[in-house]
Amino acid sequence: MTERTNQPAEQLHEELERVWGNEPGWRAASAVNHTTVGLRFLITGLGFFLVGGLLAMLVRTQLALPEQDIIGADLYNQLFTMHGTVMMFLFAIPVLEGAAMYLIPKMIGTRDLVFPRLSALGYYCYLFGGLIILSSLVLQIAPAAGWFMYTPLSNATYSPGKGPDFWLLGITFVEISAISAGVELVVSILRTRAHGMALSKMPIFCWYILAMSLMIVFGFPPLILGSILLELERAAGWVFFEVAGGGDPLLWQHLFWLFGHPEVYIIFLPAAGIVSTLIPVFAQRPLIGYRWIVLAIIVMGFISFGLWVHHMFTVGIPQLALAFFSVASMLVAIPTGIQIFAWLATLWTGKVVFRLPMLWIVGFLVVFVAGGLTGVMLALVPFNWQVHDTHFVVAHMHYVLVGGMLFPLVAGFYYWLPHVSGRMPSDRLGRWGFWLFFGGFNMTFLLMHLTGLLGMPRRIYTYDAEMGWGWLNLLSSIGGFVMSIGVAVVIIDIALHFRFGRKAECNPWDADTLEWATPMPASAYNFASLPHIHTRHPMWDCPDLPKTIEQGEHGLGEVMYERRDIFGSDAITAEVREIIHLPTNSWLPLQTAAVIAVVCISLLLKVYDLALIATLGVLFFALRWGWHNGGHPVAAPLRDDDPVDPPLHSRTFDGPGLWGMVVSLMANGTLYVSLLFGWFYLWTAAPQWQVPEQAPIALLPLLLSGGLLCVAVVVYRRAVAQLREGRDAQLQWLLWLAATLGLLHFLLLVWTLYSAELNPGELAHDAVLTVMLYYLLLHGGLATIFTALQALRVRIGYVSLRLPYEPVVVQPFWTYTLGAYWISFAAFMLLPMLWGAG
Repeated sequence: MTERTNQPAEQLHEELERVWGNEPGWRAASAVNHTTVGLRFLITGLGFFLVGGLLAMLVRTQLALPEQDIIGADLYNQLFTMHGTVMMFLFAIPVLEGAAMYLIPKMIGTRDLVFPRLSALGYYCYLFGGLIILSSLVLQIAPAAGWFMYTPLSNATYSPGKGPDFWLLGITFVEISAISAGVELVVSILRTRAHGMALSKMPIFCWYILAMSLMIVFGFPPLILGSILLELERAAGWVFFEVAGGGDPLLWQHLFWLFGHPEVYIIFLPAAGIVSTLIPVFAQRPLIGYRWIVLAIIVMGFISFGLWVHHMFTVGIPQLALAFFSVASMLVAIPTGIQIFAWLATLWTGKVVFRLPMLWIVGFLVVFVAGGLTGVMLALVPFNWQVHDTHFVVAHMHYVLVGGMLFPLVAGFYYWLPHVSGRMPSDRLGRWGFWLFFGGFNMTFLLMHLTGLLGMPRRIYTYDAEMGWGWLNLLSSIGGFVMSIGVAVVIIDIALHFRFGRKAECNPWDADTLEWATPMPASAYNFASLPHIHTRHPMWDCPDLPKTIEQGEHGLGEVMYERRDIFGSDAITAEVREIIHLPTNSWLPLQTAAVIAVVCISLLLKVYDLALIATLGVLFFALRWGWHNGGHPVAAPLRDDDPVDPPLHSRTFDGPGLWGMVVSLMANGTLYVSLLFGWFYLWTAAPQWQVPEQAPIALLPLLLSGGLLCVAVVVYRRAVAQLREGRDAQLQWLLWLAATLGLLHFLLLVWTLYSAELNPGELAHDAVLTVMLYYLLLHGGLATIFTALQALRVRIGYVSLRLPYEPVVVQPFWTYTLGAYWISFAAFMLLPMLWGAG
C-alpha cells in the first residue's frame, strides 16, 4: 500500500521536512500545517484569556466593598459585557478547537487535517474578529448590553453607539472561524483515520471532538442569523425585534440560546475528552465502559439542543413548555453521570500514578460535580424563578464552565507539553499553581452561591452596605486574586520549562494513544510513514511502533512529486480508499480573511461602497482558492504514473471535498431552518404581528424562476450522471447550459425582488421575506458561478473523465439550492395564503 522503497530514513525525513515544513521568516504567515495553526489558536486564545481575566479582576475590585465608585456604571457594564464575550467567544471554544486541530491528526495517524487552508482561514478570521471586538474596548465604545445582547436593550434606541455593532460583526466573523473548524474536524475524523482504525477502535478523545464539531455545525448558525438580523435592524432600520412593527424581542433570546446552551456542551465535551484520555494513562489500565461513554457522548449532543428554553423560564413561557424543558434539563444529567461513573470505575480498578496532570483532573471532578448539582437545582422551575439573574446563576455557570473546561484544559496542557517543547514541566511549580487556582476558585464562586441566595442580582455595579453582602463579596474578590496568582504561576511554569525543563523521553507518560509515536518536538509531517492500526491501544500493544514509523516501514513512506499526501479511508471501517493530496503553504487564507475584515470595518464605518468592493474581493479570493485544486499544475496535474491502487482523490467520485460540501450544507441548512423558525415564531407568537393587505411578492415570477432552477438542476445532474457512466463528450456543453439556466433564474429573482412592494423598515413580515429572497439570490448566484467555472475547467483540461471529482462536489449545492427555494415558496408564500395569514 504505497509503502517505502529502500530510501534511507534520514533522506526520507529530509524530503518530508522540505515538502511539509513552513516557510522561514515572515513567510511563515502562509503556513497551513495543522500543528502550526493549532498552536496559533492556543497562543492567541491564551492572550484573550488574560484580557478576559483582567476584566474580571476589575469587576471583582469594584464589587469587593459596598458603595464603591472605582468604576462607574457605564464602564462597569462594558467590562462585564466584554469579560463574558472574551471568555465565551474568544477563549473557550477557539482554544479547544486549537487543541483539537493540533491533536486529532496525530491521534488518528495522519499527517494533517483534510482542508489545511480552511484551518488557516479559520485562525485569521478568529484573530481579526477578536481584534475588532476588543478594539471597541480600546476606543471606549464597548457594548454595555451584556454578552448575550438581549433586545431591546441592544437596539439602536437603547444602545445608540457603535459598541453593539462591533460585537455583532466581530462575533459573526469569529463564528466563521468556529464553523470552519467544525467542518474541518468532522471530515478529517471520518475520512482520514489510519488504515484499520475503525470507529470502534478510534481514541475516545476523537469521539468527543467529533460530537463537538457536529454540534458547532448545527449550533452556531442560529447566533449568526440572529446577529445578522439585529445588525440589519440597527444599521438599516429593518424590523425583526420591534413589537410595534410585528417583531418580538424574545425572538433574539430564542436564537441566542439555540446557540448558547449547546455551546455549554461544546465547551464541556472536549474537556471531558481530555479527562477520558488522561485517566486511563494514569490509572494504567484501559478506560472502563468505552461503548457506554460513546453512547453518552451522542445522547448528550442530542439532548443539549433541546434545553435552550431553560435560560428563559422567567420570560412567560407556557406551563407545558416549562415542564418539558425542565425534565429535559434534568435528563442531561444521565449521560453526564455515565461518564463520571466510568471515570471513577477506571480509577478504582487501576493503579493510579499521581502525576501533575492527574492533580488537575481530580480538581475537575470535585468542581464539576458540584456545578452539576446546582445545575439540577436550576432545572427546577420554582427554584429557578427565585434565583434567576442572581449571583447564584453566575456561580453555577463558573463552576460548570471553568470547572468543566479550564481544569481539564490545564491538565491537557501539562500532559501534551512535551509534544511542543520536547521537555517535561516542573512538578513543584505546577502543584503550587494548582493549589492556588483551586483554592482561589472555590473561595470566589462557592461564596457567590450564598450572595445569590441572599438576593444579590447580577449586573449591578454597586450595592448598599445594609444588604449584608459586603463580607461575602470581599472574600470572593480576595479569592479571585488568589486564583489569578495561580494562573500566573502556571503560565510562568510553562514558559520556563522551554528552557529549563528536563528533556522528555519517548512516550514519557506511558500513554496508549498514537500521538506519542510522533517525534518530540512534533515534526511538520507527524509520521514518516502512516501506520496500520489493529488495536484501540496501539502504543501499549505495539511499543515498537515509533521506531518502525520513523524508519518508513508503513504506508506512504516516500515523497512523490513534492505532494503532501495522506490516506483517505472509509468512514466506518477505515479501509484505505484513496490518496488525498493536500495544498501546500498559501497566502490565500490570510488574504481572504483580511478582505473579510475590510468588509466588517467598512460596515462599522457605514462606508457601504467600500464594503461592496471588499465583498467582491472576498468572492475573487474564494474563487481563486477553488481554482488551485484538482488537476491544476500547483495541485496534482495528470501524470502517466499516477497511483491506481489506491488512486489520488481527484481521480475519484467520493473525495473529501464532497464530504466537506455536505457538512457545510448542514450548517447552511441550520441557518435556513433558524430563519424558518423565526418566521413561524413571529407569525404565531409576536404580539402585534401585521400582514399587508395585498401580497407584496408576485407569485408568477417566483414560479417561473423556480421552474428555471429545476431545469438547471436536472441538466447539471445529467452532466454528472454521464461523467459517472464514463462519457464526457457533452460535459462542457451541459455545464454551460446549466450555468445559463441558473443565470436566468438569478436575474428573474432579482427582478422579483426589485418589483416587490416590500417595506422591511415598517413590517417584520416584509423584513423576513426580504431576507429570504436575498438568501435565495445568494445561493442561486453562487451555484451559477460554480458551474460556469466547472465548464471553464473542462475546457482547460482540469475536469475530465480522469479528473471527475469537482462536478460531483458542486452537485449537492445545486440540490440544496433547489430544496431551499421550494421550501421557501411553500412556507413563506403558499402556507400563509392557505391559512389566511398573508
